[in-house]
Amino acid sequence: MNAFFNARVSFDDDLLVWRTADYWATPLETLARSAGDCEDFAIAKYMTLRLLGIADERLRLIYVRARIGGANSSVSQAHMVLGYFPSPADEPLILDNLIRDIRPAARRPDLFPVFSFNGDGLWVAGAQQSSADPTARLSRWRDVLERARQEGLAIQP
Repeated sequence: MNAFFNARVSFDDDLLVWRTADYWATPLETLARSAGDCEDFAIAKYMTLRLLGIADERLRLIYVRARIGGANSSVSQAHMVLGYFPSPADEPLILDNLIRDIRPAARRPDLFPVFSFNGDGLWVAGAQQSSADPTARLSRWRDVLERARQEGLAIQP
């Protein structure tokens, strides 16, 4: 699934794809355009795994600062990846559009988590407990979930 989206979707900025500064696309929108930014890749992977029956507590969309240009670089940019937790206490495996292979978070020293969320909660980096309802705090998340439902991608809680 990670390889599927990484191979079929080209990375492009929202300004080019959607003619707006920040748009979170549904998986169907992303596949229809064959292009998207990091949020679109992460959302498509998340929703696909949910539709395949992976429990929400095993998945989190993770907003990170990604160091660009190597280990000694001071350049970073906002980025989103999908984390898969084999069990709740495990280190997540990171599904990313920047690299092909799926690696444990510890093997991604280029990523610095800021917050994560899924259908059940919103976590500040390192927190064990959710601090908020993600649909109340993240309007783009609420909007993309509603558009996905309208497209027939109903993800069960």
